[in-house]
Amino acid sequence: MYRYYTKGVCAKSILMDIEDEVIKDVVFEGGCAGNLIALKYFVEGKKIDEIIEHLENIPCMNRGTSCPDQLANALKIYKEYVLKKE
Repeated sequence: MYRYYTKGVCAKSILMDIEDEVIKDVVFEGGCAGNLIALKYFVEGKKIDEIIEHLENIPCMNRGTSCPDQLANALKIYKEYVLKKE
């Protein structure tokens, strides 16, 4: 399980189970429950690169980021430091 502490959003952290560059499970701690449950079902079973492509730079209000954007950031960091890919 990989945990990413979010910045600038209501969710405090994101827990992810990743296997062979595919999201097996994702849980947001805090945030807008309904939206984040929907996001969970959208990303499970998808490859990391596909998720990043679709979710990065999505804003929430005037925050300059969002929970989907934070998930994309978490996956970019995972790729760089855990998988050693850029």
